[in-house]
Amino acid sequence: MVYMISLLLLLCSALFSGLTLGLMSLDVHDLRRKATLKDKQARLVLPIRSRGNLLLTTLLLGNVAVNAILAIFLGSIASGVLAGVLATGLIFLFGEIIPQAVISRHALAFGARTSLIVRVLMILFYPIAGPIAWGLDRLLGEELPSVYSRHELLKVIEEHEDSHQSDIDADEERIIKGALTYSNKMVGDVMTPRVVVMLLEENQPLTPAFLKQLREAGHSRYPVYSEGSKDILGILYVKDLLGRKLTGKTVKAFVDKTVYGVHASSKLDDVLNAFIKTRHHLFIVLNNEDTLVGLISVEDIIEEIVGVEIVDEFDQHIDMRELAKRRK
Repeated sequence: MVYMISLLLLLCSALFSGLTLGLMSLDVHDLRRKATLKDKQARLVLPIRSRGNLLLTTLLLGNVAVNAILAIFLGSIASGVLAGVLATGLIFLFGEIIPQAVISRHALAFGARTSLIVRVLMILFYPIAGPIAWGLDRLLGEELPSVYSRHELLKVIEEHEDSHQSDIDADEERIIKGALTYSNKMVGDVMTPRVVVMLLEENQPLTPAFLKQLREAGHSRYPVYSEGSKDILGILYVKDLLGRKLTGKTVKAFVDKTVYGVHASSKLDDVLNAFIKTRHHLFIVLNNEDTLVGLISVEDIIEEIVGVEIVDEFDQHIDMRELAKRRK
């Protein structure tokens, strides 16, 4: 009988010890997120874990009480120093180390299965644990959420993609990383440099030879400047010429005169917001002297986010910045 009671007490000690480490290692805000996503285990554990100090006090009181009673029963089995060594060894190995190692690996699952038991214990121990938990709540305040820096979040995403248990694939990882890092880049880092930008004069006739020249240049849009000046007055989109009668027409007849300019030092997230606000998808890029240094399109920013080059049916060159380097 004594042996059975001692074994039962040892199991209770293991449960208290394992749940103390396991449940307290669960992040309340993480549980709340999972609960909103209808995770059944998180929904069971969240009500008890959200009262962290009461939960901690209850489990520790239960563990201390069980270990004290266990030591008394083991004292009836052995005596003197042997009883102390036996109690210490059993509690240390089977009441602390093993249960904590096992339950901490499966904390949410164990917590969900024992949530009803823990609720009952919190009620039973409340006369003692309640005031202590109240004092800790007032002294320490609420638990702080786990907030990651940008670099930490990137590392977490990388670890998720590498894990066999994650449903994030390499493409999703690349896009998420791009979305988190593109705002650190400037327009000058991703724009199409002026050296590879073909400027058109507004009075240029749309002759077959000129149209052939446009096709060979391999771009889908061209900045247009006014006669006698290098000021950009608009953008010519090649698609606007398709299926149109061009005989006797000049570039000026098809120019979109809505022109927006940004500086090369502008951040990409600010420029993307400008694209969205203006509902335009091509800006000219200026330096500090307001001189044209290149072009930037919404596709250039999207490329930085998704990590791949976007080429339409009119583009013959994939990487315009690489082409600009070769032409320098």
